Formats: sequence, structure tokens, C-alpha cells
Amino acid sequence: MTDLRIASAPSSGQSILSPLTVALIIIALAVGSFGIGTGEFAIMGLLPDVATTFGVTNAQAGYVISAYAFGVVVGAPVLAVIGARFRRRDLLLAFMAVFAVGNSASALAPTFESFLLMRFLTGLPHGAYFGVAALVAASMVPVNKRTQAVGKVMLGLTLATLIGTPLAAFFGQMLDWQYMFAAVGITGILTVILIAIFLPRDETPVGINAWTELEALKRKQVWLTLGIAATGFCGMFAVFTYISPIVTEVAGLSLSMVPVIMAVFGSGMIVGNIFGAKLADLSLVRTIGWTLFIYFLVLVTLSMTAHIPALLFVCCFLIGCSFVVGPALQTRLMDVAGNAQTLAAALNHSAFNVANALGALFGGLAISHGYGYASMGFVGAIMAVCGFAVFFVSIALERRDRHMAALAACPAE
Repeated sequence: MTDLRIASAPSSGQSILSPLTVALIIIALAVGSFGIGTGEFAIMGLLPDVATTFGVTNAQAGYVISAYAFGVVVGAPVLAVIGARFRRRDLLLAFMAVFAVGNSASALAPTFESFLLMRFLTGLPHGAYFGVAALVAASMVPVNKRTQAVGKVMLGLTLATLIGTPLAAFFGQMLDWQYMFAAVGITGILTVILIAIFLPRDETPVGINAWTELEALKRKQVWLTLGIAATGFCGMFAVFTYISPIVTEVAGLSLSMVPVIMAVFGSGMIVGNIFGAKLADLSLVRTIGWTLFIYFLVLVTLSMTAHIPALLFVCCFLIGCSFVVGPALQTRLMDVAGNAQTLAAALNHSAFNVANALGALFGGLAISHGYGYASMGFVGAIMAVCGFAVFFVSIALERRDRHMAALAACPAE
């Protein structure tokens, strides 16, 4: 096997890394994504416990998910722009240190308001960490395997939904939900240690600064790609924000089945992440388009059959499979962002957390207006149509631009 390379920036020098070192770096980065995924998703199964602790309703407890998502939305672009001139290794260490402290503080929050604030602050480094980690992973492999490399980093996120989230939900119910955040804080500390050990110090980026990163915001394809994630995948978060009452009140199952169905969802994410990343490396655009279409059908089916436990499990598995779009959209952003790689990569996670916040918000509104917990699938399906419309516009404009460029390149007769 040939040695692989890692670059701190497009213009910086490269150092040769062995395949073993590359694997250890990806494992270290994936441990961080495991911690982030556990902290982000486990709370969805513990909302009733949070509501009881602070004396609020389930719908109000859902605001903590929106607060975390808002932190991601704000933190990803701000930290990416500020960190553009720093070494990627230093950025990853700093981001995970803040994440570890934020989760530890969340476990100790004395009031609902302080808990909301801690979730917002903890969300700040989320998107920037994933963005920088994705760039590091993609820089170590051949171009035709970038999505698979990004998928391996995100595999920690999918494993979190299969292992970390159900365990956190189980022990959170058995003990106190605060223990879950303490455990996530420890995972963040472990990630800092692993990155410090295995990831070599890269060079300070040359010719990259805040202004070059902000150039990404001038590119319409960057905005359209972000729009696909922000609108199209609200349904996933609407469903899993209220997964506990869907399981208990709609399907009529016991509370102990919530961790089980979260594990089913996690299994789907792993399947989608592994096989979807390979499909995306073969055909990025088709993978995104077909995923949106199938995802729409699954969400409609969920709302119509959520009262049937077996079909609820199947739908949750398939919704998890739609996670294929995570690495796929990450790679597409790399393709359309030019030299503004750090900001674009971080914004991908801002977009998904816009979907997270909107999913929780629209889901809560539907419940407040009497449509019930089973309506979450319909809420998501409506937003999936919006995402597909953005996808169609993106592809149409891209084809038009290519056609115009080809005409311009042809000599006049």
C-alpha cells in the first residue's frame, strides 16, 4: 500500500504519513464525532426526564435541542473564519476542549435557563470540528475516495446513534440524565488526548485568511448545497426530537423501547454511511437526488403507520439510512467552494443543524395545533419536497453554467 499525504491547506507543503498513522488519525477524529453524536442525539430520548427535572412541558424541553442547533449554526461559520489562519491540528484540539467543558457544565446546570445556555455554548464548536476533521480526512486519500474518508470520520457519529445514544438513554433513565452529559464530556477529553498523540502538527496555512474563506459566501452553489441540507432533512430531526412520545403514545410501546428504536435508527445510519459513501464516490449527484426521493416516501409512510410497532421500526431504520447525504453533501461543498474549504466544510453542519432546529420547531408547532406526534413524518415530508426543489435548482443552474462555459470556449464561426 502506498503512503498517503496530509495537507494543512491547499497551498501548504505536504508530509508523508504511513497507512497506519492515517488509520489512527481517522480513529481519533471518529472518537470526537462519536462524542458529538451521543451528546446531540441522546437528549432526544431523555426529553421527558429533562422536562420533569426542570418542571417544563415536553414541548418546552425540546427547546434545548434548538438551542444546541442554534449554537452549531452560529459557531460553525464564525469559528471557521476566525480559525482560517491556524493549524488544523490546533483547531481540532481547541474545538474538542470547548465541547468537553460545555458538556460537563451542562451536567451541572442548576436551572432550565442555564441548561439552555450551556447547550448553546456546547454547540458552537460542533460544525467547525466536523468541517476541519473532514478536510483532514479527505486530504489523506486519493480524490476518488474522499467521500469514503469523510464517511469514516462520520462513522463515529453513526456509531453514537447505534451504541452511545441508546446506552446514554438507558442509563439516563436508570440514573439521571445529567450522567449522560458527564460521560460525553469525558469522551471529549479522550478525543483531545488522541488527536494530540496521533495527528502530526501541520504547517500554518499560507495565503488563507478570513477574507479568502468568506469568498465561499459569494458562490451560489455553496448556498444551494447548504439549502438542500437545511430544508430537506428537517424530518429526521422532527421525528427523533419527539421519538419518545411517538414510541410510547403512538405505537403503544413501553419507555424501555426508546433506546432500542434509537439503536435501529443508528443501524440505518451506519448502513447508509458505509454503502452510501461508496455510491457517492461513484455518482455524487444521483446519490443525493435518489436519497431525497426515497426519504420523502419513508416519512409519509411513517406518519401513516407509526401506530404499528414493526413498521415504525422499519421506517426509523430507513430514515437512518438517509444519512448517506451527510458525507455526500460534505464532498459536494468541497467541490463548489474553491479555496474557501474550511468555511464551506463547517457550514455543512450549520445547515444540518438549521434542519435540526426547524425540525424541532415545526414538529412542536404541529403538536401544539393538535396534529399529534404521528404527524412528524408529514412535517418532514413537506420539508423534503422543499429540499428536492433546492436540489433541482442547483443541478439546473450547474448544467446551465457548464453549457454557457462550453459555448464560450468554442471559437466563433
